[in-house]
Amino acid sequence: MSFRYKRAVPSQINKALKRREINAAFISSIESKKCKCTDLGIIANKKVYSVLLIKGENQKDPASASSNRLAKILNLEGKVLIGDAALKYYLNGGEAIDLAEEWYKKTNLPFAFARLCYNQHGKAIKKIAKKFARTKVKIPQYILKKEAKKRGITAKQLTWYLQYIYYNLEYKEKRSLKKFLNS
Repeated sequence: MSFRYKRAVPSQINKALKRREINAAFISSIESKKCKCTDLGIIANKKVYSVLLIKGENQKDPASASSNRLAKILNLEGKVLIGDAALKYYLNGGEAIDLAEEWYKKTNLPFAFARLCYNQHGKAIKKIAKKFARTKVKIPQYILKKEAKKRGITAKQLTWYLQYIYYNLEYKEKRSLKKFLNS
């Protein structure tokens, strides 16, 4: 089994997995309900800084069904902003509501924005996921600098942001996910 890295927004990744163009991916939590998944996710406890709602007129982000649904569950109205655009907005002093923080205030639980799901090679994907879950994530400086530059932020800002993200879906995270999916 070989691996290829494909970068895209969540809605595109969801579709690619569904159409079997890819065998495994971190997909939106809302879409993971219909898939075979591992216990890896993209999770934030309290704040995430990259999934925001700017108060005002309702405007969904076409890139993320989970974030749009989360805003609706939280009864918040405004413009949903995710990913690099949201992080840059926050870092530039923009005022917005952090949706992970609002979820935490309501439920006292972390929020899983995505899960590692698969449609083939389940045994191998699960093995990789378990190994990753036991490994401390270390990102070489040259990669941090390259990725930060791509996003228009500093390596220090990217490192700061990444400390708010974790990956292991354990009891609380699964409880939160179930609560979200059943809302």
